[in-house]
Amino acid sequence: MAYRSMGKQATRWVLLLGTAFSPLWVLAAEVAPVGLQAPAELPPALMQANLWEAELDPSAFLISEKLDGVRAFWDGHVLRFRSGRHIVAPNWFIAALPATPLDGELWLGRGSFDQLSGLVRRQVPLDAEWRDVRYMIFDLPAAPGSFAARVARLPVLLASAGVPWLQALAQSLGQDRVSLQRRLLQLDRLGGEGLILHRADALWLPGRSDALRKLKIRSDEEARVLAYLPGKGRHAGRMGALLLEMANGQRFALGTGFTDAQRDVPPPLGAFVTYQYQGRTSTGLPRFASFLRFYDNE
Repeated sequence: MAYRSMGKQATRWVLLLGTAFSPLWVLAAEVAPVGLQAPAELPPALMQANLWEAELDPSAFLISEKLDGVRAFWDGHVLRFRSGRHIVAPNWFIAALPATPLDGELWLGRGSFDQLSGLVRRQVPLDAEWRDVRYMIFDLPAAPGSFAARVARLPVLLASAGVPWLQALAQSLGQDRVSLQRRLLQLDRLGGEGLILHRADALWLPGRSDALRKLKIRSDEEARVLAYLPGKGRHAGRMGALLLEMANGQRFALGTGFTDAQRDVPPPLGAFVTYQYQGRTSTGLPRFASFLRFYDNE
């Protein structure tokens, strides 16, 4: 049995049974016991967006840029990923946050997701790295009133913290479908990812909601990593593709869009990866899927 190093865990080749790829040799994680583990954190109750539909009227929505960042929930005491795991931020960063729960994104700017993802996962945060991070707030979880009313309270609340990196995400009222598409194309030229549309009259409710919509420049989705498929040719001895499971239970292999470094140390088993694609096959699988990023259950 051949073993190779991948990060901090040992791995081995095993036979995966009972899938569309069976029988097939895949790489599965084998982690030595390290004593008692703390119980997994429960995910916070957050609003989640559905896809924008062309027949909807943009004038009923407040619109903001969909940031290429890491979603972060502040419950008034602890900063968390969407998975519920603690985000280990510097003390000065945490001390400046108000006692009011906040929902937003940690952000370094367009095209900087990989750099941000690395620094927010450090167990010992580096002050110099965090000095460039902005916490962009887009909602007050569980607060009363409409979304428009909640957004109106943000500037005063955040200004009281007296720090420039704590900001309210800019929101503007939608106009019509033509204006919406024009804005999306302008954002594409600037390197943006897409738009978020939130009904101005919507109350805050946890879970996936039709009141909250996302409009992307390119289609993308998330799927869970089940296993590693071995590489061939130039990628022999490293990960060749990820076996992914979609939300509806369908499985497929994702083998493009990875750097060599990502093939050497692929996303952890159980992590959720985002991939871009162009339409679907007759069976509902994504066409021309390409790896974009992973969230490590954030």
